[in-house]
Amino acid sequence: MTGAHAPVLLAEAIEALAITPDGRYIDATFGRGGHSAAILARLSPRGRLLVIDRDESAIAAALKGIGADSRVTAVKGRFSMMENIQANAGWSGAVDGVLFDLGVSSPQLDEPGRGFSFRAEGPLDMRMEQDRGEPASAWLGRASEADIAHVLRDFGEERFARRVARAIVRARSEGPVTTTRALAEIVSRAIPSREPGMHPATRSFQAIRIFINDELGELAAALPVALRLLRPGGRLAVISFHSLEDRCVKRFFQEEARGDPHPSRLPVLASAAHPRLRVIGRAQRPAAGEIAHNPRARSAVLRAAERIGGPL
Repeated sequence: MTGAHAPVLLAEAIEALAITPDGRYIDATFGRGGHSAAILARLSPRGRLLVIDRDESAIAAALKGIGADSRVTAVKGRFSMMENIQANAGWSGAVDGVLFDLGVSSPQLDEPGRGFSFRAEGPLDMRMEQDRGEPASAWLGRASEADIAHVLRDFGEERFARRVARAIVRARSEGPVTTTRALAEIVSRAIPSREPGMHPATRSFQAIRIFINDELGELAAALPVALRLLRPGGRLAVISFHSLEDRCVKRFFQEEARGDPHPSRLPVLASAAHPRLRVIGRAQRPAAGEIAHNPRARSAVLRAAERIGGPL
């Protein structure tokens, strides 16, 4: 594969999907194509793979690594739109598996011009789709102190959200905050204590990125879509890197495994509740060896579930 991106929890994700050679699969977050390549290696000539990514450059780079393959259909778009994407791609009927690998890829983080990372100087952009939406610098230039603090607290779980927001507003009064290094320095000066092994700007950058790209909203919208697309027995696998993402996935799996809501004291047979998912095993995390090889994998969590037949 091209790029320096190591797919996280690769073996575990492929096992969770329980790939059938003639099956049809969706990689909803193509990234640099590492998981897709592993899926393709297990598909027969009759198998099919639909890959989706918001980042046009990511699709282009990954397709170079995979090469020409008639089994692959690649589409630029948001994964919350996968039902329409599937229909427009000429796919009809249910699919055998859907994979989400959330967050940003290593090449995105390592490309200064994208503005995702505080480790290199670059424009403060953070958009996954560079042809739409508002760059982080523009939002930080107009947002109120309260709104900035809300984003840092709710999406980054930043303990010093108010202090950081106040520092950003104070800094922009002297001139626009337009680069990653400028923002990282503002945040670093505002935080009075550091977490061991973590740069003080980590939570703020993560929070702003999640907000700018509506990542949690996209995930909440996409999970029910993925469920609708799965055939009975089809698998849904989600790799998350943030506690809020993982909480969203865990809650969705639990609710769909319980089925239709009923009064808590009313005895209801499991079959009468119409559960739509069966949770597969426990959440999985990378082994020590994978983390040593790829430190960015340390926060990854994989959850998987199987579609149960019945009404949606």
